[in-house]
Amino acid sequence: MVASPKAKALCVNPLKSSQPLGAALAFLGLARAMPLIHGSQGCTAFGKVFFVRHFREPIPLQTTAMDQVSSIMGADESLIEALRTLSEKNRPDVIGLLSSGLSETQGTDLRRVLRAFRAAHAEYDDVAVVPVNTPDFSGCLETGFALAVEAILDTLTPETRHPGRRPRQVNVLASSMLTPGDIEAIEDWVAAFGLSAVVLPDIADSLDGHLPEAEYSALTSGGCSRASIAAMGESVATLVIGRSLDKAAALLQARTGVPNFHFPGLMGLAACDALTQTLARLSNQPVPLRVERWRDQLRDAMVDSHFMLGFARLALAADPDLLLMLGDFLRGMGAEIVAAVSPVRSESLAAMETPVTVGDLEDLERLARQRAAQLVITNSHGVETARRLELPLLRAGFPQYDWLGGHARAWVGYRGSRQALFDLANLLQSRHHDPEPYSSLYWLDGPRASERASRTGAAAAAHSC
Repeated sequence: MVASPKAKALCVNPLKSSQPLGAALAFLGLARAMPLIHGSQGCTAFGKVFFVRHFREPIPLQTTAMDQVSSIMGADESLIEALRTLSEKNRPDVIGLLSSGLSETQGTDLRRVLRAFRAAHAEYDDVAVVPVNTPDFSGCLETGFALAVEAILDTLTPETRHPGRRPRQVNVLASSMLTPGDIEAIEDWVAAFGLSAVVLPDIADSLDGHLPEAEYSALTSGGCSRASIAAMGESVATLVIGRSLDKAAALLQARTGVPNFHFPGLMGLAACDALTQTLARLSNQPVPLRVERWRDQLRDAMVDSHFMLGFARLALAADPDLLLMLGDFLRGMGAEIVAAVSPVRSESLAAMETPVTVGDLEDLERLARQRAAQLVITNSHGVETARRLELPLLRAGFPQYDWLGGHARAWVGYRGSRQALFDLANLLQSRHHDPEPYSSLYWLDGPRASERASRTGAAAAAHSC
């Protein structure tokens, strides 16, 4: 169903995160990388705070720190100097060069400035720089992430025609809706069939929350390496998780000839079975016993939880990919989506059976109240919304700054879907309280015996008068 247009001219209670944050998140999934936002220092600082509070990890994120003078007179020299300083001081494998609302309004041409940098500093030609236009006055985290993945493939993947040269290797294009826990689950899923996955971006390797033994590095520690990206054209197939990466997947296929297999989401029995069958065909192996066990566990959880989830009235707010995956999963369990809110319009939302409102958390609150929702699913910005509605909240999406472990949770796969069912059922069950036991007034030994006696005495006195 097509998303309805915005019904108001301003955002009251923001739902979305900006495009530069989404693009920066994509580069945080690359090995030895450094995202560089061309904009004011405050914009980057706010983004860094979001990342640190969500992942509970140090985040490498740099800025050109545009001020009033450079915003008016031009900041090309500042950008060239920032690229030179990062290349000289840190020697990253990849620099993600991202625009912001300020630099986009100024009219900065990132690619022209990059050519000027290359001409002036040929000694840093070994440092790959990936420019991405990500104005934060349009789009959301998901669109910025998708733009960055497309730019990474365009810059770092050479044109080849050797698909299948590595018959045990598959590419995985991972949407922004996937957590580090999700990506770990997908890697285990692929490995169960004797295949190896090249995940782009691989935030499970860089932002999964581990204590490295190596000394502190100003660059990302872990992630998809530049060499792995260059070798994606030799894989046997590309698994595309999330509708937002369809354009990037088409670019990779056109450049390398590696076939694509698209999966809008990986929650629920049907979606998980689709990936399992695809992996079985690609590996030419039967489904492993442990994967069959995971499937049986999910089926049992579906039986256990369907009494709570059947006809449950739920309110969702998330970026389009996550909204679509959760909506399909919950409807498959018999739940009713009474409110669905997306921060941006997207073609993928046409697949949603529930009407989608393009708006913010105020719209979610209004719709949830009007339609008597029983539970809210959104990110940590929705805590106060759920409190005012007096409804339980299941945190999903980015950011989750008031809940430890949100970034590490696995939602996808048989096991992730199973845990989501348990959490939803428990939250819904927590709202149902046992009624107070009834005690008859005529039960002399019961808790209301004294009350009965006093009432009987009062009635007798009134009769005698």
